[in-house]
Amino acid sequence: MKKNVTIIGAGLVGSLLSIYLGRRGYKVNVYERRGDMRRTEITAGRSINLALSDRGIRALEEVGIMEEIRKICIPMHGRFIHNADGSSAYQAYGKEGQYINSVSRGELNRKLMDLAEAKGANIHFHHSCRHIDWKERCIEFDNRDNDQVVENFELLFGSDGAYSAARLQHQLQHDRFQYDQYYIDFGYKELRIPPAADGSFQMEKNALHIWPRGNYMLIALPNVDGSFTCTLFFPFEGEPSFASLDNKEKLDKFFRENFTDAYSLMPDLGDEFFHNPTSSLVTVRCYPWIREDQFALIGDAAHAIVPFFGQGMNCGFEDCAVLDALIGKYDHDWGAILSEYQALRKPDGDAIAELALNNFVEMRDKVADKRFLQQKRIEAKLHLLYPEKWIPAYSQVTFSPGIRYSEALSRGKSQDLVMQPFMDEVMNGADWDNEAFLQRIIAKV
Repeated sequence: MKKNVTIIGAGLVGSLLSIYLGRRGYKVNVYERRGDMRRTEITAGRSINLALSDRGIRALEEVGIMEEIRKICIPMHGRFIHNADGSSAYQAYGKEGQYINSVSRGELNRKLMDLAEAKGANIHFHHSCRHIDWKERCIEFDNRDNDQVVENFELLFGSDGAYSAARLQHQLQHDRFQYDQYYIDFGYKELRIPPAADGSFQMEKNALHIWPRGNYMLIALPNVDGSFTCTLFFPFEGEPSFASLDNKEKLDKFFRENFTDAYSLMPDLGDEFFHNPTSSLVTVRCYPWIREDQFALIGDAAHAIVPFFGQGMNCGFEDCAVLDALIGKYDHDWGAILSEYQALRKPDGDAIAELALNNFVEMRDKVADKRFLQQKRIEAKLHLLYPEKWIPAYSQVTFSPGIRYSEALSRGKSQDLVMQPFMDEVMNGADWDNEAFLQRIIAKV
C-alpha cells in the first residue's frame, strides 16, 4: 500500500528522496525549518564545496537528473599539492578518465528543490519540527509566525542533517536508543580566491588544491564563475589556531609564510577570516534508525561524518538509491523495506565515518610524505596490472559504487597490512617497478 510520505528537511538528501518517492507515485510533503534559499542570495562563509563522485552520480542518474546537475559541476581529475617549500605536485585520483566533481552546496540544493517540485513534491518552508507524537502519528511544527501547526503522517523520514530535530524526537522517546557524537579538535572556515580580472581561473581549474601542513591544511575547489571556494581546516586552540590568529597582522603574516601562493590570490582574506563563521566538525553514529513501518532516518541525520573523504553527500544520495531498490524488492511493504534498509546502511554509515576521519590525516600530512606517495604509485601500478585483485582504497570508495563502504574499509585495511613490509623494502632501495616484485605483493592478497 502506498502511504503518504512526510519528509523533515529539504536539504540535499531530503530533496533527492522526494524525487525518488514521487517517481514511485507517492504523495510527498517536505517540511523545512529555513526559508526558501532560491529566493535569497546564498550566504557566504557557511559551505564547504562538495565533491560529487560515482556513488552520488549513480543515484542522480537513476532518477534521470544527472545531466541537469552536470551543468553546475566542474570535473577534478586529481589533487594539486602546494608544498610548504613552494614546490607543487599533481596526484591523479584514479585511472585515466576518472574524476570527482566540484559543486556548490547551495546551487545544488536549489537545483534539487526545483526538480523535486517538478516531480510533485510540496515543500513547506519556515516549519521547525517541535514534537512528534509517535502513537498518534502527528508532528507539531513552529512556523514563521510562531504559530503551532500539527500535521498527521503515515510514513516519515528525518533528513534534517547532523543536528536533526527528527532524530532527537526519536531518541527521547526510545528507551534503548544508542547515540555517539564526536567532535574533532579542528574547525573550518570558508575563504575565497576570486576569478582573475578577465573572469578566468587563477589556478589549475580541474583539480582539488591542497596546502598540507601537518597539523592543519587549506583546500580549494573550483566554481563555475572562475572563483575557488577555499576551506581552512585549523585547530580551535593552541599555536597556531583560530584563537591565536586574533588580528589582521598575525593573519597576514601566517598566510604569507605558510600559504604563500594562495595568500597572493586572496585580496579579501582579512574581511572573510574575521567575518565568516568558524564551524565545528562532528561525527554522529546512532541506532536504531527506524520505527517499525512508520519512520526512518536518512543522510546526515543517520550518519553525519567529517568531510575529508568527500562522501557525506554521496553516502546520503546512495541511501536514497538503496531505499528505492528495496521499494521495488518488497513491493511497498514498508516494514520489510525499512528493516533491510537499516541492516544494509548502518554498517556502511559507520564504515565511511571511520574512513573519513582517517583521511583527514592523509590529506593534511601524508600527501606530502615520500613513503606515502611512493606507496600510491605502487598501488596504482598494481591496479593497472591486476585490476580484479588490487583496487586502491580511495578508488574503492570513490569510483567503485558496487563495493560497499564496509567492504572498502575492510579491504583497504587488509591491503595496507600487505603493503607495509614491501614498503620497508622499497624505502631501503629495493627496485619495485618490475613484474617479479609486484607479483610478490599480489601473492599476499
